[in-house]
Amino acid sequence: MSKGKDAKPHIGIFGRRNNGKSSLINYISGQELAIVSEIAGTTTDPVKKSMEIPGIGPVIMIDTAGIDDEGDLGNKRVAKSREILKIIDSAILVITGNQFGDFEEKLIESFEDQAVTYLIVHNKSDIEPLDPKLRNHLETTFKVPLIDLSARTGADIQELISAVRSRIPESAYRSTSLLGDLISYGDSVLFITPIDIEAPEGRLILPQVQAIRDVLDNDGIAVVCKEREVDGFIKRMSPRPSLVVTDSQAFLKADAAVPKEIPLTSFSILLARQRGDFQNYLKGTPQLAHLKDGNRILILESCTHHVSCDDIGRVKIPRWLGNYSGRKLEYDFVGGLAAVPRPITDYAMVIQCGGCMITRKQIINRLKPAVEAGIPVTNYGMAIAWVHGIYNRAIQPFTGELSGPEIYL
Repeated sequence: MSKGKDAKPHIGIFGRRNNGKSSLINYISGQELAIVSEIAGTTTDPVKKSMEIPGIGPVIMIDTAGIDDEGDLGNKRVAKSREILKIIDSAILVITGNQFGDFEEKLIESFEDQAVTYLIVHNKSDIEPLDPKLRNHLETTFKVPLIDLSARTGADIQELISAVRSRIPESAYRSTSLLGDLISYGDSVLFITPIDIEAPEGRLILPQVQAIRDVLDNDGIAVVCKEREVDGFIKRMSPRPSLVVTDSQAFLKADAAVPKEIPLTSFSILLARQRGDFQNYLKGTPQLAHLKDGNRILILESCTHHVSCDDIGRVKIPRWLGNYSGRKLEYDFVGGLAAVPRPITDYAMVIQCGGCMITRKQIINRLKPAVEAGIPVTNYGMAIAWVHGIYNRAIQPFTGELSGPEIYL
């Protein structure tokens, strides 16, 4: 499950089977959005619910399977529920009947490991109110909001809404600008956008649309042309652009056509800075110079898509890496947020796509095992710039200086 283009805060609902997680979603939303049943295990796979919560605004609530599910199928459901931690901004842990034990403690450990803020709700208080001793233990130990309520009978919802709002990090509402800090009022940005087999029929790809919109949001002027027109057009363009952004596939063409005094980068590198692990990309990219025969490369695509005969991630990058390094390299390709097929330590390098369809948190969590294991990570655009010998120029708009000579062999 991907957070995708939903910029709204994502809130996950967790707890044991039949604790009233679905009832709580209906209670918060004031609508019958989730199926409620007395049968334990009604919710099997995580289910997104888009809603408007008064006092909070638009959010995505994610209803999950019980953390105490049993058997092989139950274990798979629990694993899927835990995967949701990679995409949510906040969590609600639902307990009932004053039950709190290993299931909940392990889940809280996972919240904290993934830097997910959370609160605890003791549900079904009409049947069994929260024991004062348990309340004191939970509040003392975890120091998070603890609400005692009955989602079925209803009560004053404001305490719960206030608690939920207080646990949603401000970063869940903010969308960092792609290039707002690189341009000033009235500046023009030239976008070089090849129209090839991978371009969707009748429209631009998402990173291009996002970048154009970002220029307009920052009171700039967006100019768009194909790579075949850039040579003649940039000579006639007056005033000259303050920045040129190219598709990574046209890096060499753009580098040759755009005068050196004009900053040049790519859509993918813009995304790498906005929502990727940019500092670790800067550290990891130069390790492309040290690949050896037999090294295995993990290429992470953030979405699933039809693979064309000249696919950027599965065809072009391996070809360019092979030509650059002169090494025989092995590759694993993983689309969406699917599991990595091998231990992360089997890889010499991880290359992440731009990530236009997912959030920064998803990318950071996706790369976390590699970073913690000391495996170098980079991004499509930064890797392409490196193997083409124009890496320093491509990152200069963000670093403010060149990192060394453009010689990588």
